Amino acid sequence: MSNTQGRAPKPLASEHIPLKARNVSFSWEKTPLHWLPNDPFTTHTINVLHLLLPAGERWFVHVYKQVLPLIRDERLREDVIGFIGQEAMHSQAHDEVLPHLKEQGLDPTPYTAQVDWLFEKLLGDRTLPPGKARRWWLMERVAMIAAIEHYTAFLGDWVLNADELDRRGADPTMLDLLRWHGAEEVEHRSVAFELFMHVDGSYRRRARTWATAFSALVFLWQRGARFFMENDPTLVDGRASFTDFYRSGRAGTLPTTGAMIRSIPRYLSRSYHPSQEGSTAQAVAYLASSPAATAAEKGAA
Repeated sequence: MSNTQGRAPKPLASEHIPLKARNVSFSWEKTPLHWLPNDPFTTHTINVLHLLLPAGERWFVHVYKQVLPLIRDERLREDVIGFIGQEAMHSQAHDEVLPHLKEQGLDPTPYTAQVDWLFEKLLGDRTLPPGKARRWWLMERVAMIAAIEHYTAFLGDWVLNADELDRRGADPTMLDLLRWHGAEEVEHRSVAFELFMHVDGSYRRRARTWATAFSALVFLWQRGARFFMENDPTLVDGRASFTDFYRSGRAGTLPTTGAMIRSIPRYLSRSYHPSQEGSTAQAVAYLASSPAATAAEKGAA
């Protein structure tokens, strides 16, 4: 059943702003392996972003370029083009962290090769006849991106408010990368959902692809954290467990388990709209003060 016939949840009009890519750059020479001092588990759990995002966001861009011809609303088209530009920049910024990790003795290649296979082969284009089959596969991927973007916005909102990372002396360059990216995720948090509602809007598809995306994210994240902990050259018998995640959430250095669980019914609600979560004003305020974003603005002037 489609939600596109006048029943789509309404966005908060005040939350909409034009989107633009910011050509940021980061220097990693002074960033230690454990960029959150004395906390390799939190460091590596967040470091999983650098493993997942380059391939994942290239996949977003690839899929969205295919769906652009189906967009009939000019403002949404502009938003999607802005989203594509931001996601391409996110992919590049996180990709540039990987050589730094390798220089510090943590080669991410075995894991990233698996992630590349997931997005390029399992979720990539398929040889399908034109018509219903090809459109079905495109809509499945558009819906899956909307579900993933629910969680990237959730994480973006969390990191913008994660004061405990500052209190514990997190490396300022890594913190700026995470908050610049998080702010842009909050800034464009409505685009993927609105695109899905525009081109399809099936609630069954939304629920089904949420289950797929959520399960995949949980699996990949715990696998990535274990990979980092087990291969960290400074650790003896390094391990990652759900108990560690729960404790870090309670400490404020990772999202809480409760907050993640409460995010599920919000996305599955028929009245859900991403603009109802997070704060565009807070995101824009951070982007106006971010060292990397402000340097990019000056460079573009």
